Amino acid sequence: MTSFGLFSAALLLVLQAPMLAFAYDPSPLQDFCVAVKDPKFAVFVNGKLCKDPNLVKAEDFMFQGLNIAGTTANKQGSNVTLVNVERLGGLNTLGISLARLDYAPNGLNPPHIHPRATEILVVLEGTLLVGFVTSNPNKLFTKALNKGDVFVFPIGLIHFQLNVGHGPALAFAGLSSQNPGVITIANAVFGSVPPISNAVLTKAFQVDDTVIRALQHQFGA
Repeated sequence: MTSFGLFSAALLLVLQAPMLAFAYDPSPLQDFCVAVKDPKFAVFVNGKLCKDPNLVKAEDFMFQGLNIAGTTANKQGSNVTLVNVERLGGLNTLGISLARLDYAPNGLNPPHIHPRATEILVVLEGTLLVGFVTSNPNKLFTKALNKGDVFVFPIGLIHFQLNVGHGPALAFAGLSSQNPGVITIANAVFGSVPPISNAVLTKAFQVDDTVIRALQHQFGA
């Protein structure tokens, strides 16, 4: 068979084979994006406007201050210093961000989710009890971490860290989004504005109205 004949036979096999297509949507960088037909009502989303490359400086890729401990003088006894695209313009389109996490003794980074990022955490000082909960069925994965230990929290899953050591603790976290977002569960449920209906919350948590009102008062709704 000639070379042309071999090519024709191969092409015929390709055309007769089942065709598969693989595609995916880009990860969103905001909570929602409502479609509009009229461009005069449109806004630029899912990132930032880009600086003229001729005006870019080394300082655009630099952030200073993560050597400074965040204040943990609050109800939770913890502090998160996040370096995302809002604080470091050079992160735009790169899909990463960084956080410093400080914990007082018994300090807690309460259950929360990052809707747009997986998180990898490394402990630099102290001992942390960490964990995350899977989607249905709700299984808890938890571990005590010491200095030098690393733990991963998958994207969108509820997770937490509690300082169970005898002194302050320090950790750093990398996140797989320039704008990972954070939803602290208790604050979102009991402190939303406007508040979620008490009829919804009493039925969801199977407690009476006085308990819901006390929680709403605690979290600011």
